Amino acid sequence: MANTRAAIRYAKAILDIANDKGAAQAVNNDMTLIASTISENAELSNFIANPTTKVEVKESALLEVFSNVNAVSKSLLHLLYENKRFEILGDIATEYNALFDEMNGVEVAKVTTAIAMDADLQSKVLAKIATFSNKKITIESTIDPSIIGGFILRIGDKQYNASVANRLQVLKRELSN
Repeated sequence: MANTRAAIRYAKAILDIANDKGAAQAVNNDMTLIASTISENAELSNFIANPTTKVEVKESALLEVFSNVNAVSKSLLHLLYENKRFEILGDIATEYNALFDEMNGVEVAKVTTAIAMDADLQSKVLAKIATFSNKKITIESTIDPSIIGGFILRIGDKQYNASVANRLQVLKRELSN
């Protein structure tokens, strides 16, 4: 929990700096890259979290991996070097993306489907999203075969469950009553 609070503090600070320098969008792109690179690469994730690896080594490795990032993003890496907090880099990147979206009035819709969305299902999901929110929406999709079919939509604290698994559960409850 302390890591999350720290990550939020760092993310807010970096967003302020990025806004002052007119680089918020560029840094957002960097943070998306950093978050996905760390989450998709166990070796990098373990390297960052390893307490026995010297912070100098971590900083130079990360500056090499993310050599094309904005100067503000590089300043974050240096700040984490100074404070010996590289293990929260992925969390900071994720928090930054969320704060950036919030600042720009973008909401994230998490859509779970049994298989990859085709055009028909995507139009049904987009129609449902329109009834929930009038903000700009970014769709994050997850595939979960256990829902059998249909979709589950989450926006903020609201959820709409149009999955086949849910309909079967409802039917089962009605039949047992």
